[in-house]
Amino acid sequence: MKRKAKIGVVCMVRKSFDYLTAGKLYEDIIRNLSERQDVEFVFVEQPLIEPEDAQKASEQLLSENIDGVVIISGTFHLGHLALIINKNLQKPILLWGLPELPYNGGKIRLNSVCGVNLNASNLYKGGNDSFYVSVSQDIDEDWINAIKIKTALSSDHIGILGYRARGFFNVGVDELGAYAETGMLLDHYELGEVINAHTSNDEIERIEEELKDIFDVHAITPEQLKKVAELSAKFKKFMQENNVDALAIRCWPEFAAEFGIAPCASMSYLQSKGYLLGCEGDVEGLISMIAHQAIGAQTPFMADFSQVNLEEDVALLWHCGVAPCNLTDGVCNCSLNSYHADGKGVTADFVMKSGEISFCRIDTARGKTRLLLGKGEAHQMEKELRGTYMKARFDIPLKELLNKVVYNGFAHHISVVYGDYTKPFEILAHINKWEIVR
Repeated sequence: MKRKAKIGVVCMVRKSFDYLTAGKLYEDIIRNLSERQDVEFVFVEQPLIEPEDAQKASEQLLSENIDGVVIISGTFHLGHLALIINKNLQKPILLWGLPELPYNGGKIRLNSVCGVNLNASNLYKGGNDSFYVSVSQDIDEDWINAIKIKTALSSDHIGILGYRARGFFNVGVDELGAYAETGMLLDHYELGEVINAHTSNDEIERIEEELKDIFDVHAITPEQLKKVAELSAKFKKFMQENNVDALAIRCWPEFAAEFGIAPCASMSYLQSKGYLLGCEGDVEGLISMIAHQAIGAQTPFMADFSQVNLEEDVALLWHCGVAPCNLTDGVCNCSLNSYHADGKGVTADFVMKSGEISFCRIDTARGKTRLLLGKGEAHQMEKELRGTYMKARFDIPLKELLNKVVYNGFAHHISVVYGDYTKPFEILAHINKWEIVR
């Protein structure tokens, strides 16, 4: 589900150029952008010419609490205008240049790109180098998606249930450091708030029947199946009642000991419904999934670089059985099994579908936030082991990728999605001044 972002739009012109035609082009832009449902645009409808116009526009946009601002160079214009917008709003900026129009009487009509150059130089020399530049007839979709990620990370209600998994020091999170970087506020809940939650028998029975339709359940007991359904209902109720958009879960060892099963299968089922659930209390893995979902990636999932075959240049992206069950390859037997935690694991077991993939991890180390980004292809394979997994080949040699992960100290979870969603993260890193490791 894509997040909505609120984006301000202004157009800057100078009367020494064809500002009337630029105004008509701006009217077309307003009309086209107004039809979109995924972004709330706030337009300053009259083009800005003088510094006083930029001051009034700033006041309008400031009152609207926008997430970012698009500055269109309708023509070349005064350098004051963008600096005033930047000073007053302090929001991410897209500098948008329009393609030049056919010459009319030997005179350049817009000189829009030169206006973008002017603004970029002024902003950079004035201390802001987080702007992004685009020259096109259409607004830059990747910049919009980067703003959607920023909006989601700062506005989603994120919870952690319990704590990180035992010994997983590398997925711990500095809460105030994360707040400083993203605006994220993390709320803590105890495991008992889910384990002891009351749910209706009707809802449990409904989910149980649905699980039977999705999975081969012959390898688990009827009691275990009921517990998977019950825990699914408990998670749903907890997240709805607490308005939690995404939840990192300390999924072992307490759940198996205190509730009777580990939550893997329940998490697989719920993630196929669009719920965002992170394994092992990994908050930064979870916010990487939030970022993917914010820009329209369907059912992101957490995975490990579990096995590497350097000779064949492929890796197994595996986890213990928690990936969204809608991502099965449709060929293998999609089943539930209790292979770990002394028979109390109850995981989903299936091979994931083939196709283009991309992955990311937002990760903090030594006081710096970094982005691990990559792309690859999931290939068909036989179902040979428990859990949820895919065989993947990446766009760089596997040895090189593995070295980048381990020698930069990245945690062992990544958020994986089908499709290429890397460009918005590159722009996000530019805006936030995060290091990118590709």
